[in-house]
Amino acid sequence: MNTFKIGMGYDVHQLKEGYDFWLGGIKLAHEKGAVGHSDADVLIHVICDALLGAANLRDIGYHFSDKDPQFKGIDSKVLLKEVMEKIREAGFEVGNIDSTICLQVPKVNPHIPTMKTCLAEVMKIPESSISIKATTTEWLGFVGREEGVSAYCVALIYHV
Repeated sequence: MNTFKIGMGYDVHQLKEGYDFWLGGIKLAHEKGAVGHSDADVLIHVICDALLGAANLRDIGYHFSDKDPQFKGIDSKVLLKEVMEKIREAGFEVGNIDSTICLQVPKVNPHIPTMKTCLAEVMKIPESSISIKATTTEWLGFVGREEGVSAYCVALIYHV
């Protein structure tokens, strides 16, 4: 019998002019980008946290500290690949990922197929196992004021 585990991730990054905007492993054209120690890819960060949480392996900050200079500016796809190695070393495989990005602008929906392809390649799972949704906050809060981006993710893993 398979053992199933569920994990949840949540993350926020400030948006500022002069930064690249990485989301779901791809670079979006926008006048603002996410601020962070790494490339600040909020979607990849929540996926990492959901997977690590499901496997009871703590969180992204535990494994990739923002105090550690080796992670300064790192491509979050590298972190996701390492998280997948940790998940598999613990005897798990990904069942599915369900995520939601909260962002007022730019519109995310046109980029979702490319994000899914990118993430599936990094994670070595089928695109059909990755759900990415996007929403605005109807101009409310820090997302609505275009001050930041947030994301949520749940992940199902199973023991192999």
